[in-house]
Amino acid sequence: MSVVEVARRVRAYGGHFLLLAVLTLVTALLITAVPRVADRLTGQGLREHMAGQPMAHRELLYTTTEEPVTGPNAAVAGTRAGELNSLQQRMPPAVQGSIGERWYAARTAFGRLTGPDLSADKGLVDLSLRTTGGVREAASLVEGRWPEAGVTDDGSVELALAETVTRPLGLRPGNQLRVSILDSSGKPLNRKKISLVGVFRPADPSAGVWDALPSLLRLTPPVGEGQPFLIVGVTADPGIDAMAAAGWPVGFAWRYRIAPDRLTPGQLDALIAGLSTLERTRPAGLSLTQGADIPLRRFAASLAAARTLLAVIAAGLLATLAGLTILAARLAARRRRDEYVLLRARGGSTGAVLRRGLAESALVLPAAAGAGWLLGGLLPGGGSQLRGVLLAAALATLALPVFALTGQRAAGRADLIGARSTAVRLTAEVSVLGVAVLGAFLLRRRGLALGGSVDPLLVSVPVLLAIAAALLALRAYPLPLRLLSRAAARARGSVAFLGTARAGRAAATAPLVVVVLAVATAAFCAVVAAGIEAGRDRAASRAVPGDVLVDGERFAPDTTTALAALPGVRAVAPLLVEPGQRPYADATGRFGGVGETQVLLVDSATFASVARRPGITVPDVPAAVGDGSTPLPALVSPALAADLADAGLADAAGRRPAWLDVQGNRLPVRMARTVDEFPLIDRATERFVVVPWPALPAGSPHPLVPTGFVLAGDGVDAAEVSRVVDEGQRRYQREGVVTGGERPRAPEVRTWSAVRAELGGSGVNGLLVFGFTIGAVGGAALGLLALAFAVLAGARGRGQVLSRLRTMGLSRRQWRGLLLVELTPLVLVSVLTGALVGALLPLLLTPVLGLPAFTGGAAVRVRFEPGLVAGVLGLAVLALGFAVAVEALNNRRMRLGEVLRLGEES
Repeated sequence: MSVVEVARRVRAYGGHFLLLAVLTLVTALLITAVPRVADRLTGQGLREHMAGQPMAHRELLYTTTEEPVTGPNAAVAGTRAGELNSLQQRMPPAVQGSIGERWYAARTAFGRLTGPDLSADKGLVDLSLRTTGGVREAASLVEGRWPEAGVTDDGSVELALAETVTRPLGLRPGNQLRVSILDSSGKPLNRKKISLVGVFRPADPSAGVWDALPSLLRLTPPVGEGQPFLIVGVTADPGIDAMAAAGWPVGFAWRYRIAPDRLTPGQLDALIAGLSTLERTRPAGLSLTQGADIPLRRFAASLAAARTLLAVIAAGLLATLAGLTILAARLAARRRRDEYVLLRARGGSTGAVLRRGLAESALVLPAAAGAGWLLGGLLPGGGSQLRGVLLAAALATLALPVFALTGQRAAGRADLIGARSTAVRLTAEVSVLGVAVLGAFLLRRRGLALGGSVDPLLVSVPVLLAIAAALLALRAYPLPLRLLSRAAARARGSVAFLGTARAGRAAATAPLVVVVLAVATAAFCAVVAAGIEAGRDRAASRAVPGDVLVDGERFAPDTTTALAALPGVRAVAPLLVEPGQRPYADATGRFGGVGETQVLLVDSATFASVARRPGITVPDVPAAVGDGSTPLPALVSPALAADLADAGLADAAGRRPAWLDVQGNRLPVRMARTVDEFPLIDRATERFVVVPWPALPAGSPHPLVPTGFVLAGDGVDAAEVSRVVDEGQRRYQREGVVTGGERPRAPEVRTWSAVRAELGGSGVNGLLVFGFTIGAVGGAALGLLALAFAVLAGARGRGQVLSRLRTMGLSRRQWRGLLLVELTPLVLVSVLTGALVGALLPLLLTPVLGLPAFTGGAAVRVRFEPGLVAGVLGLAVLALGFAVAVEALNNRRMRLGEVLRLGEES
């Protein structure tokens, strides 16, 4: 058998081999491209995820305590600079490779700064001296010079300060200052002269060298009443040495920053494991502060869930492509059945048939697989899937010879689907159904397999369930069609009767299974994507119930009115949050036996109007009744309800209320009902109570003031909101009752859109979008192709029937109606069965997919949205039109008048 003869036969049946080659190429391309694109998107997401983290979650900081240095060595600052390399060399390899910038610093303890040029109206100021590398390269001098020598001739330590520090303090180069260590009574124990020699300005204030705390670039505000401002200045190594020689406590720090551009998905697990070992392996005498493992673990959890989803989607697409390849090979073998029968009749062996089919396939399909592999390799990304491509090429090459061998049996009456199925087919269908049910049960029972990249059970169960559902649908749908056909037989006209009768006897089993599998994959992607989007909406609404959320300390009561007057604000709901409260058994404050509880007070009517959002349900808070002495109806968490019931408190009737201490007021509460969650309450909080805002008596010594606000409105300016609430907090501090000496934290303003964008812009979101896109688009396209196979499978028989009916007077309009009636059940059953399977699969797989990793921890409630229903119906209409077009094109090519002369063989 020469290559020329094989090439001649391939050319003769070029259409069949072209279809097989295209399917093989697409399969190889999918096997190669998906991992590479996923690797690129994962790496990009990882780098963006880490780049968006605060510095505390990207740095490793080794520090020593500040203490006086003893010993004869006068060079203190430079003695431990070499540990910058040695500490990094002690790190695990994955951690070492991720380090980008690094800094060594020596610092002195804070001392009180005084001097004739530092006026008393500036407040108390404490100074710490620091020497660190990279400062001069990252800044430019505004005045003076850098502290080159570190110490002047008169023994003063040279100092350079940032322009943002000297301006509010009124300092300039040449100022002579003094720094002192004070005892507990404020008397100086040690003093050192300081000479301000330079003022600098950072070239980029966001550069890493300025991120060390306390900051070199600003005055750190006092932490309480009568406390000093903190400033940090730059000196040279001899300046630190002089301070140490004077008995000043000195500390050292080694700071390493993880560079996002050095992170790759392949080293993620090793990096997390390496970071977890740093604390155990740190040298004695050093403290380690690092939070890099927190965002990395969060990303790893979401990446595992995304890879699981992508594996399920890829399995559905590959199974569909495998089914299409089988259909194409079977169609090619069936069209050449006479050739193979003649070959056997002339003495050809089974091996000869196999060799003929194998030679033809080997000439085309491995080359197509290689082309798909090369095309996939052009895409950016890492990972080689050559073994998968070779396996796909081998299976595709063997498909045609196998069907050539098995397709030589007499065809018989394949359209009699109502006849008794053979034992082999019935056994196969029952086996598939049993394996699918068993796999689903085991998957729900044991969850995902740990330690592997892909769980074989997880990727096989959806495919098996789709196949089982398709087989059940094929068994069930002829029954209602037969009833409909009997009804149509009694009606006038032959179109409805003939169409339903032929549809009830259709036997295109394999193509319909592939259609169901493809549509199920597309529907699965659409349903899960919609569920994730809805979950993110709920998570954002839980964090920010309205459009803008303000969280702070206590605000002046008139802040609510000031916020309501801002442009775009429709409504404002004040909030009062009291964490860590313990319910009392009576008004005197007797302990009630209940653990710490978070208390949330809201104005029932206003909060309900502000927090409402389409698709988001917020529990209704009962309205307050009375003046605060009547037990208030409250919403409580299940854990708190159980504790209160055990303590015999807060009964629904209010006979024995629980008492809460809210801003000095004792408020009685009773349980109205329990709720599992409530906006503004963290999911990790087990005990919480939501109380309506009470109307306290006019003479109450402690009027309730809000600690936050929820705003509803369109186009609300967050900057203006921040200005108003900052003024309201300062007004309360000036006019209200101050409960502590600490400076209040600045109010935090968050918008719903920003929180939602943060959830939707997570590190693996690009990978999710890619997976859902190829799953939905690829599933729909492959489903239409499989539907074309289903139509072509019975095209010859339909052509013969149509030719006979046309000779009996059937009009073209009646022919189109007959075709539509016959194909509609085929299309609807396959598309709707696939959509139903795709909608139900997420309900089965949600517990093991880890979808809350994409929604900030919010549960993903999978449901078939109305938009998806419309999409399925649109796909069904499109599929029906496509099927009719394929049939019409095929009939035009076959010339129906010639079908009768081709014989009865189909």
